[in-house]
Amino acid sequence: MAAPVLRLGCAGRCWALAGVDRGSRLRRGAPNGFTFGGIRGQMSTAPPPPLTAQEPRKGAREWEAVVGLEIHAQISSNSKLFSGSQVHFAAPPNSLVSFFDASLPGTLPVLNRRCVEAAVMTGLALNCHINKKSLFDRKHYFYADLPAGYQITQQRLPIAVSGRLTYGVGVGTPRRVAVRTARVKQIQLEQDSGKSLHDDARAQTLIDLNRAGVGLLEVVMEPDMTCGEEAAMAVRELQLILQALGTSQANMAEGQLRVDANISVHHPGEPFGVRTEVKNLNSAKFLAKAIDYEIQRQIKELENGGEILNETRSFDSRLGCTVPMRDKEGKQDYRFMPEPNLPPLVLYDSASLPAGADVQQVINIDCIREGLPELPSVTRDKLVQQYGMRPEHSFTLLNEVGLLEFFQNVIKETRAEPKLVTNWVLNTFLGYLKQQSLAVGESPVSPSALAELLTLLDTKVISSAAAKQVFEDLWSSPGKTAAQVVSEQRLELMEDQAALEQLCQALLEGHPQVVTDVKKGNPRAVNKLIGLARKATLNRADPTVIKKILEEKLAT
Repeated sequence: MAAPVLRLGCAGRCWALAGVDRGSRLRRGAPNGFTFGGIRGQMSTAPPPPLTAQEPRKGAREWEAVVGLEIHAQISSNSKLFSGSQVHFAAPPNSLVSFFDASLPGTLPVLNRRCVEAAVMTGLALNCHINKKSLFDRKHYFYADLPAGYQITQQRLPIAVSGRLTYGVGVGTPRRVAVRTARVKQIQLEQDSGKSLHDDARAQTLIDLNRAGVGLLEVVMEPDMTCGEEAAMAVRELQLILQALGTSQANMAEGQLRVDANISVHHPGEPFGVRTEVKNLNSAKFLAKAIDYEIQRQIKELENGGEILNETRSFDSRLGCTVPMRDKEGKQDYRFMPEPNLPPLVLYDSASLPAGADVQQVINIDCIREGLPELPSVTRDKLVQQYGMRPEHSFTLLNEVGLLEFFQNVIKETRAEPKLVTNWVLNTFLGYLKQQSLAVGESPVSPSALAELLTLLDTKVISSAAAKQVFEDLWSSPGKTAAQVVSEQRLELMEDQAALEQLCQALLEGHPQVVTDVKKGNPRAVNKLIGLARKATLNRADPTVIKKILEEKLAT
């Protein structure tokens, strides 16, 4: 059968906000959605208290946890997967809905070329095998935010299979990066559902179909992870890859990246236990907390003689625990069937591309492979090689949004060594951001201001202690330059050698016990004198010069 026609897309129509009586809704297996004033499915009225990881009791059998992920990434596209409706976050409710999105009779899907290319790019970046022929299926369930009563997905033969995701996890003390690999089972194209907005006060649910039909990439990962931190780092790595490719903005705060976690525990050497699914996790922090809680909940349940139910749960971020939503559905519940309105999706490589084929109607896998941008793993390797930084530092620079760009801008504008820049950006600068819960883009200190400060420090115009004082002033007084702060507070290093020698002599005479300790073989005792010298000079004395003078006088 011929490949389906691909389109570029056009704007959709507007629809009024629809109201649905909440008391009449029936549902099984609904997809992700935002709720206000309630969570989908049944919620326990008295959630269990939070559990914390505990050391196993003496003589108790060990447990192992396995975690698999299903990650839904919204594709960066101007239009939806099968209709020409525009995609825009926070648009007025039901303003971006076509006839097809509303499932009016007689409407047919037209596949979005951009979404297919995004899926191929993502598959190649995750080392997947790209299927030259893939199929679309209908996944049936009833809910008001899914007008057709089914979702178009790729259950039988997805577009990409058998890949792997490599990510880093911090281990040990001091922390170092350990590389982990999780297998990617498949990547499939599918539609998103609309939003159900629950109004408890009026006992109603309002439906917004703006998101209905938006293209999603579902990345299904094998259960190769063992804890919440590993899962969070894997998702963060995938997020960086998607953003580097431009296939998804992957903004979790806007629902562009949502995660379902499948979790089970078992004794070493035994088959995997019954798994539960925790749905709709929209931040790496909550993902890690939900997984770690669920692992401990299952262990406690089994050790107390209970059993684990194959169920779907949600994570209550306020209480820090998971709560039941509904029984877990099986494939038979969804009544999968081939999508009759879409022929097989056929892709080509350079060897199989038909002569004279219209490039607007076919997709060449090899052309997409050649156009892949630099991936995060390559960027980290370059940082380590170019600047001599530790691998864990390269991970931090990429994991914090905007930090790599900030670091590179400082490097461009300063004369300081990269090692000094790395230390200041990752320790001082990032420490201030974390302390005040600010993003890099909200920093009152610009890259050029920090670059100037580090140049003054590198050229020994100021001491390291004075530099920290200058940085604090730059943080609290945006708009000032480092040179201005140094001049106003007279923080330049003292260059009067005679005055420094006189100060050191006075310190030696005033602290005879320290002198005795040094001469008895305790060289660290001199650090006390260096600290006193810096205090006496208001951090204007170079510690290296002071130490040299003190050592010379102690040797005579």
